[in-house]
Amino acid sequence: MIPVVTPEEMGRIDAAAPEPTEVLIERAGAAVARAAVRMLGGTYGRRIVVLAGKGNNGNDGRAAARRLGLRGAAVEVVAAAEAPRRLPPADLVIDAAYGTGFRGAWTAPDAGSAQVLAVDIPSGVDGLTGTASDGVLPADRTVTFAALKPGLLFPPGLVYPGEIEVADIGLDVRTARIHLVELSDVQEWVVPRAVDSHKWHAAVFAVAGSPGMTGAARLLTAGAFRAGAGYVRLATPGGEHDPNVPTEVVVQALPAVSWAGAVTKGLDRFQSLVVGPGLGRHDVTTTEVRTLVATANLPVVVDGDGLFALAWSSDGAAALLRNRRAPTVLTPHDGEFGMLAGHRPGPDRIDEARRLANTTGAVVLLKGPATVVAEPRGRVLIANAGDERLATAGSGDVLSGILGALLAQQVPPFQAAAAAAWLHGTAARRGALRGFMASDLPGHLPDVLDEL
Repeated sequence: MIPVVTPEEMGRIDAAAPEPTEVLIERAGAAVARAAVRMLGGTYGRRIVVLAGKGNNGNDGRAAARRLGLRGAAVEVVAAAEAPRRLPPADLVIDAAYGTGFRGAWTAPDAGSAQVLAVDIPSGVDGLTGTASDGVLPADRTVTFAALKPGLLFPPGLVYPGEIEVADIGLDVRTARIHLVELSDVQEWVVPRAVDSHKWHAAVFAVAGSPGMTGAARLLTAGAFRAGAGYVRLATPGGEHDPNVPTEVVVQALPAVSWAGAVTKGLDRFQSLVVGPGLGRHDVTTTEVRTLVATANLPVVVDGDGLFALAWSSDGAAALLRNRRAPTVLTPHDGEFGMLAGHRPGPDRIDEARRLANTTGAVVLLKGPATVVAEPRGRVLIANAGDERLATAGSGDVLSGILGALLAQQVPPFQAAAAAAWLHGTAARRGALRGFMASDLPGHLPDVLDEL
């Protein structure tokens, strides 16, 4: 996992460093200089412009400028506050104008055809939220120090840094409570089946679909099987089932009303329960979902209309969920988050997910270009493996199935949610850039899992 720290946390880490600030600046400058050399393929005869602000970000840039000058580059340092509208011609522009603590507006000068190397974060991008000024200078590469910053991972900030390099300058980031999920993490969490496994070792019960909304159940169950579930049972209130669900799915008939008790009685052999996709929002459905979630004594994933059911009651979701004895994972998109929290997520998505997790006692998977997974004690995992291919109807249903399968395979809920988001995004990247559908996703999962 790659540590991620907020600007405020980075300030505390800097202050706790045993070395003086001058030493850290020289280390940062050396890291920037090395990156510049790699980008240019050498320094002799190269023209470099360093756009430097007044603070330590600018000092990092000036330290890099001295080193690059000693290596034969023609270096010009331009004060950010006095920069012309167009910078002098150069092979490389080093953006060291403003760092992660910058607030306000910034319009960068024109860098022409030069490559751009950003120091810590492209100037004008908010290091906490990723919000950005209109005039941010897009970088080809960003060297950030000690840990990633949230602003590099969330839109619109994520489009500006180019290739990101985390440089070790001797700061202790072991206190970080936020981490970016990597391949190696998923390899650790999602392990191969034991040689003596059988289908009931990873059994998922899904309550999903309704008349006219059976496709959600098909996507969920396909995602669960393709993510390693050994057995999947599907129960749809009202009895209407999609004939196109995977052949291997065992279908259980449920009445349209008073069905929660029948599901609860059948859960003994299952390791996880997924509730909500395509269930509809009728009053009777809402009541039954709440009863089922309250009484089910196994890990539960609540998605889609299940989240609506938790939110729209006199006492909200928190009272019900905090009384559960088994883990719960909530998987809202922004609109569903708004129903649960009473407001849509603001710019600081990490803080928003943390607050909802703390309030409900559940693991919260807040979907987005960078998916935030928060657990009640404040730890956060970020998965950014996906892209715009996931912005298609039904992709969230597949995600809930993947998550249900991982929980059934005994992956702890916090890690299961992060791994599911990573697998979901990685599978999507195997698909076509245009015309990709949610039903294409499950077919890519086995190859992604094999490559772990």
